[in-house]
Parts: sequence; C-alpha cells; structure tokens
Amino acid sequence: MEELGNELDGLLVVSLEQAVAAPYCGLLLADAGARLIKVERAEGDFARGYDAGADGQSAIFAWLNRGKESVCLDLKDAGDLGVMRAMLRRADVFVSNLAPGAVARMGLSGDVLRNENAGLICVTLSGYGEDGAGAQKKAYDFLVQGETGVCSVTGTPEQPSRVGLSVTDLSTGLTAYSAILRALIKRGITGRGIDIKLSMFDVVADWMNMPLLQHRYTGGAPERSGLQHSFIAPYGAFTCAGGAQVLLSIQNNREFTAFCEQVLAMPELAEDARFAQNPDRYANRVELDAIVNGVFGEMSRGDVVAALDNARIANANLNSVADLSEHPFLTNAEGVIGGARVEMAALPVGTANGTAKDVPDLGAHTAAVKWEFTG
Repeated sequence: MEELGNELDGLLVVSLEQAVAAPYCGLLLADAGARLIKVERAEGDFARGYDAGADGQSAIFAWLNRGKESVCLDLKDAGDLGVMRAMLRRADVFVSNLAPGAVARMGLSGDVLRNENAGLICVTLSGYGEDGAGAQKKAYDFLVQGETGVCSVTGTPEQPSRVGLSVTDLSTGLTAYSAILRALIKRGITGRGIDIKLSMFDVVADWMNMPLLQHRYTGGAPERSGLQHSFIAPYGAFTCAGGAQVLLSIQNNREFTAFCEQVLAMPELAEDARFAQNPDRYANRVELDAIVNGVFGEMSRGDVVAALDNARIANANLNSVADLSEHPFLTNAEGVIGGARVEMAALPVGTANGTAKDVPDLGAHTAAVKWEFTG
C-alpha cells in the first residue's frame, strides 16, 4: 500500500490536553501533518510523570506526544489567556479534555471563539458529557470501563477484570480524530467550524453494543468466560506439551471438519452428533476441549501451530508483552525525549516521511509561540 502523505499540512491545532485521550488524538493529527501546539500548565501535563523509564522521563508520554510543540500558559492570567485567544484566532482545530465547562468558563467556548474565527472546529472530550447527572463525576479509563459494563464481560467466571490497556482513552482519542476529519470535510463545504462534544462513556457504550444487544434481545449478556467464547466452540487457549498454550478459533463446520481430519487425526469427530453443529459443540465444549487438550498435550507448541496453519485454522500464540517486544510481525518506531531514545510500536497507518520523533520538553516553545502570535 502506498503510504499517506501530510494531508493536514498547513492546519494549526491547539490542544489543551492532558493524560491519554486528547494527546492520542493530537498524535494522530500531528502524524497527518498538522502543526500541534500543546498547551500545558506550569507543572506540565501530569502524564509526564506516569513513569521514569526514559532516563528519568516518561516513555509513555513520549509515545503520545511526538511531533508536538509545548507551550506553558497560565490561563488564569490575562496575558497568557490573551496568547491563547490569539492562537485560536488562527487555529483550525481546538481540542480540550479539561473538566466539563472549564473552557467555557474561560471564555473559550466554540460559539464565542467563532465570532473571530468562523472556521474553528472545537472538540471537547469529557468522561460522562458536558451536562446532566454525570457531568461533574471524575472519569478515568478504568472507572469508565466499570461504569459501562466492560468489566462485567471481561475476566473469568470468578473475577471481573479491566481490559489491560487504556481502551477507553484510546477509543475516545481515535473517535475524536475521525470526527475532526469529518468536520474538516464539512468546513470545506460550508466554510464554518462546528462544536464536537464527545464523552468517554458514549464511545465505550457504543463499543459495548454486542453484549448490550445480547442482553436486550437474546436472553442475557454473555457471562465472563476468560479466554473462551460465549457461544463458539472450540475457542480458547489449549495446552501443548511442556505447558505452552495456543489460541484457536473455529467459526464454521468446514473449518471444524478440516481441524478434525488434519490436526486431530480424528475425522470421525466431525460426524459425531455431539459436535456436528456449533450449538452442539458449544453445549458439549467441556468434552470437546478435553479431546483437543489430549491431542495437543502430546505435541510441541511449534508442531501444533504448524498443523493449524497447514489446515488453515485460525490460531495464535498466547504471548507475553516480552514476546510482543521481540515479535517478528512488530514494526517499531522511535521517540526522543530529553535526549533519551524510546523504541515503541509504530502507528498502524504509515506516513510517507515517517512519524516525527521529537517529544517537546515542557515549555520548549513558549517564548517562540508567544512572539509569533502576540509579538
């Protein structure tokens, strides 16, 4: 596939951002060519303190903030607020994820700002919306996972669990990015900017539609089932000789027949009334899983994977993060923060000139940006 170029080159984004959701949106905008000015308070985005793995600075912050400029402003100070207004008079997009109503109280709401910049697109990210009962409720990734029911369908039958990455933050940042691209297209037609208001709750509730619809229309939400599926079998982690595990997922009768013939060397199982159709296989999954584990337990993980691949059965290794770090499929990228080099997984969409590497020191661009916008 031909790599994308700098589609947003020439656009100015001012982002009053912190933590993960808005910074991830900003990273994607910057990677597409936009100039991204990150506005921080004097002590900086608190994500700068998430870890100290990059020679005392945060490797996680480096991942989220490549290719940005950092400007420190005290928006309670009239002079610094004036700098902010000056930037927004020229900006194409304004992103913020402060507490609900905070930007409006500073006079930075979209309806006010567009009096001087009609094309400005204003994006506010919140936990539970700008108004209503949840507006003042604090929201972090884990808490929204709990509130939306993600934890109720994640984990084992005995214990609920959070998803082990910031799925709420990242999905909200990605949704904001896609909404901004839509708004830019609309502005190209109308010449006017718009307000975009996104809540983490709404984003994840949409992603929860599969279990939600099962609850409403098919007799109940799926139970927590660890690595197993709520209605497909065989599906899950199976143990090979030496204790290593392999994941597999069989979606239809054709695949199950190939699995029985070419992997298990038990073609008769495909005709067994207990396993002939997926509902039968699921109803008798304990017996079926025992048969599969019995065969796999006599084979090395490498031999199992080879047999599954040869039979065109979907499978994967049950890898650790350490395994991912050395994975042959992984494409790496680099960030540079305070002189320290941080190797990380690359963004999934390639950009012709590559993702920017440099992560701004706190306030590195304050003086230059103030001079540029206010003289």
